Amino acid sequence: MTFPLQDLLTILPELIVIGTACLILALDPILEATKKDVLAWLTLGALAMCIGLTSSQMTGRVSAFSGMVVIDAYAAFWKLLLYIVTGLTVLLSLAYLKAERLSIGEYYGFILLALAGMMVMVSGADLLTIYLGTELMSLSLYVMAGLKRTEARSLEASAKYFVLGAFSSGVLLYGISLLFGLTGSTGLSAIAAAITAHGTGDPLLSLSLVLLAVGFGFKMAVVPFHMWTPDVYQGAPTSVTAFMAVASKAASFGAFLRVFVEGLGAASADWSVLFTVVCLATLALGNLVAIVQTNIKRMLAYSSIAHAGYALIGVVVAGGHSGEGASTGFASVLLYIAIYSFMTLGAFALVGMLRKEGQESDQIEDYAGLAKREPLAAFFMLVFLVSLAGIPPTAGFIGKFYIFMAAVNGGMTWLAIVAVIFAAISAFYYLRIVMVMYMREAEGSIATHSRLETSPALSLVLACALAGVVLLGLFPNGLWSLASQAAPLLK
Repeated sequence: MTFPLQDLLTILPELIVIGTACLILALDPILEATKKDVLAWLTLGALAMCIGLTSSQMTGRVSAFSGMVVIDAYAAFWKLLLYIVTGLTVLLSLAYLKAERLSIGEYYGFILLALAGMMVMVSGADLLTIYLGTELMSLSLYVMAGLKRTEARSLEASAKYFVLGAFSSGVLLYGISLLFGLTGSTGLSAIAAAITAHGTGDPLLSLSLVLLAVGFGFKMAVVPFHMWTPDVYQGAPTSVTAFMAVASKAASFGAFLRVFVEGLGAASADWSVLFTVVCLATLALGNLVAIVQTNIKRMLAYSSIAHAGYALIGVVVAGGHSGEGASTGFASVLLYIAIYSFMTLGAFALVGMLRKEGQESDQIEDYAGLAKREPLAAFFMLVFLVSLAGIPPTAGFIGKFYIFMAAVNGGMTWLAIVAVIFAAISAFYYLRIVMVMYMREAEGSIATHSRLETSPALSLVLACALAGVVLLGLFPNGLWSLASQAAPLLK
């Protein structure tokens, strides 16, 4: 089978990412352990090329491969965010792998393969295309979660993620097959036309909506499909956890929105009710269970679940409206996920590089007295936690503000009030860590106290994350403009 050159040029960023991943996997066995940093720089070079190519795709809409792939402002928004997150993860990994004494060159190849899957997910205009992208992302992450091969906890995380991920993929594929049987197509535009023509009263359509919601719900880590998240986040290498918590969630939301807006927009009255229930359950469980956690990675895992709940508010609001109301709701989701990416990546970067006796300090008590030992690290963590709590003038406040205003303007003030209550609850477990860092003395000998393993790469990651949190909090208009331009409209 041959494809027109124009189709291949349309997906040139994906081809660059996959080609670089294959090159890294080929070079890894022949490179000495001391020279494997070159694979990270090769990865960053590929990402820089992709940023340039994708930036030129922010206007217009181009279809390729018989309409199975679409390149538009929406896909470009998510891809640019994914490139930035992946680049910061690679820089973080340079420092983290050295601190953990891991010489795993294929690590960067798997990061790029996961990124390629994410890019396919957000560009897919066909359910099977999106499914293939989801599987490429998931299979790569299954392997990455278990890269600490000498630790039983890491292998357990990989096994749990694989088993539950395979189950969710099966459910997603079953929903796709039902939708194909009902509409005769897996293309989103054809599905939308069929549903509009035949109405939304078919029980099988409702069942397929539920199955698709389950499949995407697992990838987004929303309740009740969150059960894998705390164990996998805790057991996986922290740099991998950061990548999963940010990039995987962003790509999953990107694909989820395109499917339910462009393909199933005519049934929005049905799925908006479903996601209202899921949103409330996610907000409640994520915030309440995070309070009792003593491990900071598990606490951040439940935090990520709660933030998925906040993002779903915009989906719920848009599902009940059309035109400008829907566009505003979805734009608030894009803005929120972008802001969430910076503050969560920054927090996980600090968690991964804080060491005690050569091991990760992932217990909250390990942060006692950190402000005296590592004042700059404590300040960075303070800013990230304050932003996660949604306290002004940080970007986290701006993200929540736009989400809550979308709910109020959409006539769902009650949902905004509920979310504000849970945001207030979340401040307790975020500020508890601040209290431990600044107001509690470390116990035991000085030699056992946790300290930050610094490096130029880590400093750059923290500076970029801090800049994102502060600048987007003070000057959010540019990002809001991009999100508004990229936000899809309900048909």
